[in-house]
Amino acid sequence: MSNGQTSAPDTGYFGPESITWTVNQEITVLFGGARSLLMHAAHPLIAAGARQTSMYQRDSWARLIRTLALQSTMTFGTRQEADEAAERINRLHHRINGTDPVTGERYDALDHDLLLWVHAALEVSSVYFFERTVRPLTLEERDRYHRENLVAAELMLLPGAKVPPTYAGLEEYVHSVVASDRLLATDVSENVADLIRRGPVPVTLKPIWAFIRFAAFGTLPPPLRDLYEVRWSPARERLLRFNLWLLGRVRPYLPRRFRFIGPARWAYERLAGKHNLTLAEAGARR
Repeated sequence: MSNGQTSAPDTGYFGPESITWTVNQEITVLFGGARSLLMHAAHPLIAAGARQTSMYQRDSWARLIRTLALQSTMTFGTRQEADEAAERINRLHHRINGTDPVTGERYDALDHDLLLWVHAALEVSSVYFFERTVRPLTLEERDRYHRENLVAAELMLLPGAKVPPTYAGLEEYVHSVVASDRLLATDVSENVADLIRRGPVPVTLKPIWAFIRFAAFGTLPPPLRDLYEVRWSPARERLLRFNLWLLGRVRPYLPRRFRFIGPARWAYERLAGKHNLTLAEAGARR
């Protein structure tokens, strides 16, 4: 610093002591991202917005990468980085609206009900895989994670008052949507399923993508497995549970780079004074 003083590092909206860092730093956030993407695409009005932007046809990985990058920046970036990331997405959402050709309903990417489904699917999916590969969360930790996530929700223009006040309430909301007739198979959901099953996987994900794919489809609620025509059986269920258990058993012995996602590692380095790069700059150097 020019005045000879060292300012405190910017820990962003959460910081290393938060339960949000604890959950979102895990590599299994990739599993939750893929699962939540399938849940998002099953909502016809969210699918309509994706269809309008031609995102899946133009760049099949754009939505998954954007979802994970946004969550990572919100969690591990500085406040300025989080604000800028949210503003970019909000500007895009302002332009996404119209009439869904499948249902005939109006859709708007800033609609609070649609924002809530996107938010809830990612939150419950993140918790699901954390608890099955790291450790169970206490009820207090679940609610703390839920409350901390309201910060991200409000940055994305979803009012906190529209979100159930507890994590259990959010789970109930997700169950109610899944049990309703709101979710549908469309061309977009088929494209997303094809992306998860057979899409061109980035080189860095190829070694683990087969299991991510298996877990993303296999952990969907049964009505959504049916929507995606997933062939499931007790044997597949046992195999999935065993592999998630095994991942949890070996996780403590894995090197840090195999346990934590890149943005989390770079944030720890930044706070330790090893570099002052933004998340984007740190990522570009890897």
